[in-house]
Amino acid sequence: MDFSWDDLRLFLDVARLGGLSAATRTSGLSAATLGRRVTALERQVGEPLFLRSQTGYRLTPAGEELLLRAEEVEAAMLALKRWKDGAIGERVVRVSAGPWTSSFLARNIAAIWTAADRFGLELVTANHKVDIGRRHADIGIRNQRPTEPFLAGRLIGRVAYGLYARPELVSGVAAGYFVGMAGEGAQTQSARWLHARHGDRIATRGNDAMSLLDLVAAGAGISVFPCFIGDADPRIARMAGTIAELETEQWLVCHHEERHSPAIRTVTDRIATLMRNNAPLFRGETPQA
Repeated sequence: MDFSWDDLRLFLDVARLGGLSAATRTSGLSAATLGRRVTALERQVGEPLFLRSQTGYRLTPAGEELLLRAEEVEAAMLALKRWKDGAIGERVVRVSAGPWTSSFLARNIAAIWTAADRFGLELVTANHKVDIGRRHADIGIRNQRPTEPFLAGRLIGRVAYGLYARPELVSGVAAGYFVGMAGEGAQTQSARWLHARHGDRIATRGNDAMSLLDLVAAGAGISVFPCFIGDADPRIARMAGTIAELETEQWLVCHHEERHSPAIRTVTDRIATLMRNNAPLFRGETPQA
């Protein structure tokens, strides 16, 4: 049977993200369209690929088998793309991190990648842990020491959190309302902390990091941000000290077989230096301008 790479790519999105809703953001397709494409792929395979429930999509044994095969195709397609884009070298280093850390890396791209490098760089932004073992990323920035035996990790700092709001007493700020997170982001530690303590006062929500920040900056209410985001944004101000129970470690991890690869080593060293140089900001010790 002939498989379409486009269909396999959509299958990978749904399988990795656990459902149609999350995959709509990576694929750009509606949930209805994704559902039809997955059903058509199942008909082509001849058996179900997913167990569907209200909590999401879970792979069947056939789905697990197809996932392994589709990832092999993905690796081949990526190698082909690297060959085609050979002007920047044959290697693309993929760095996985949460939305806030990815945003910080993007704003400081000159510290971790330059046009003179013989490799490309890709930021893999996700609220969940990206599987480095299956090479879904080369480098990960995580809030816990890696437990997988095939991963090498080094502690590069600590991250503090605080409550932030627009300084002026307007709209939701004046009413004492909070701004919460919806969607995947609602499962993060900071989002759960806010809901547990102020859930009855959450009046507005955003389903991604940037919309949450924009809502707070517009005066919709108060929310929790890592200090390296909140203290660096002149539109908002921290309301008090840091929140001790939300403070986390910051670990830089990669596959132990690749940690000495020149491109991987270069990027990990640069990220470690960038984080070390900004350690006071991440710990909530840098006053706002």
